[in-house]
Amino acid sequence: MSELFTEQAQALDEQAYQALKQALELSKWANGERLTNEQKEICMQTIISYETLHLTEEERSGYMPQACKNKSADTIAIVPKD
Repeated sequence: MSELFTEQAQALDEQAYQALKQALELSKWANGERLTNEQKEICMQTIISYETLHLTEEERSGYMPQACKNKSADTIAIVPKD
């Protein structure tokens, strides 16, 4: 985890975290302005850092119970497209 995103995540409160999640989900800020690709990437990295610091594994975005029971937390399965 990047030190920058860890620092940002430590400074976030619950309301700011929820605002970032909503902005990323909708691809726009609360004022209606669209997120740039760079802003999406920064939001995503900050959200992941926040969740790693403040939430249990089960509460984090993208948690998949079956996959997590069978695989190490450090392993990511990549399934090729046909």
